[in-house]
Amino acid sequence: MNFNINRRQALTIGAGAMVAATAGFADIALADKKAADEAIAKFAGGKAPVAGKVKLDLPEIAENGNTVPMMVAVDSPMTAQSHVTEVLVLADGNPAPAVVKFHFSPASGVAEAATRIRLAKTQNIIAVAKMNDGSVFMGTKQVKVTIGGCGG
Repeated sequence: MNFNINRRQALTIGAGAMVAATAGFADIALADKKAADEAIAKFAGGKAPVAGKVKLDLPEIAENGNTVPMMVAVDSPMTAQSHVTEVLVLADGNPAPAVVKFHFSPASGVAEAATRIRLAKTQNIIAVAKMNDGSVFMGTKQVKVTIGGCGG
């Protein structure tokens, strides 16, 4: 095989690769509260999440949106009869609202998880918990971001 290409071919290949790489970002750039609401509806299976049982621990002001500490906990006995199966965390102002999904079982002992997230701007963080009986609970907290982390 011969991989010798001239400058014009290299520029054509590069331009084509750039178009292909950025083609999928048009939808991401348009993400907003509506996209977060749609993700919640899909995760909840059409059920309306009930406020309560879900606690979000985030700073009220994040000086840097690149790395914001977050902890989510769900009040549940975590027994075979009653436990959390999944928790979806969304940031309704990020280009892509879904941030992380945690999976739990009765063997987890507690329904708690901690991580660091990126936030593009001041926005609401939403945690939606799905229980083994199909019920869905939600908690929300606003975080004010002074320096954006997702291209902001």
